[in-house]
Amino acid sequence: MGKCVQLICGPAGSGKSTYVSALQEHCANSGRRIHVANLDPGADHFNYEVAFDIRDLVSVEDVMEELEYGPNGANIYCHEYLLENIEWLKEQMDQYDEDEYLVLDCAGQIELYTHLDIMRRFVNDLKMWGYQTVALFIVDATFVTDPAKFISGSLLSLSCMLQLELPHLNVLSKCDLVDEKELNAILDIQNASSVSLDLSSNPKLNHLTRSIMELIDDFSQVSFLPLNVRSEDSIALILAHADHAVQWGENEEVVVKDEEFGGEGEEG
Repeated sequence: MGKCVQLICGPAGSGKSTYVSALQEHCANSGRRIHVANLDPGADHFNYEVAFDIRDLVSVEDVMEELEYGPNGANIYCHEYLLENIEWLKEQMDQYDEDEYLVLDCAGQIELYTHLDIMRRFVNDLKMWGYQTVALFIVDATFVTDPAKFISGSLLSLSCMLQLELPHLNVLSKCDLVDEKELNAILDIQNASSVSLDLSSNPKLNHLTRSIMELIDDFSQVSFLPLNVRSEDSIALILAHADHAVQWGENEEVVVKDEEFGGEGEEG
């Protein structure tokens, strides 16, 4: 099957770690083993079992104390330090067999996924090491129920998609906290230009808004999967999409029943 990775991205507070915790529990209940690593140097606690932790190499707290950086500058410094010492990460990841599945819980500093090249360089290392990687960009559903913020969330997702150049899934988290009608209205949107906005009285602003919508439509790649961490089916659906993106399990031998002879045989 090869080495497979889920790269969990998205803004701070969007529910990345909550998804990872639910995914780990779901896999444990279904008899599937995954390994979860923390790549957020500013994290302070976890609700999941950590396989390895970037804070064993560098942490935001230490950088702020020693170099007197602010939180944002310290976070960026930590990621650059990781890239300079990337062999540390390779050693951590190489301790697992090729058929084991890794989930990397990343930081929520949005510029890491938009205009900085830090995550792109990191992704290039994963590719060089032979990891089949899918990026999950997680957005808070309670944020994008507002039409204007839906456009903003779509642009963030699109920016991350273009920057990382990976198979990409957009996930709406916290769907259990959103009114069902509002959620369905978002999921039923086929294109951004169908979003009804309270347009400004300024014609130039209206034109800009419509142009942004058309840009999203032209790419035709921004759609969202709903995530309800209280629902096993919801987690299973997202996992199935991620598995498909990295071709997880496609090389496994399939066993089918031979109904005529009442036995079993291997397909192929």
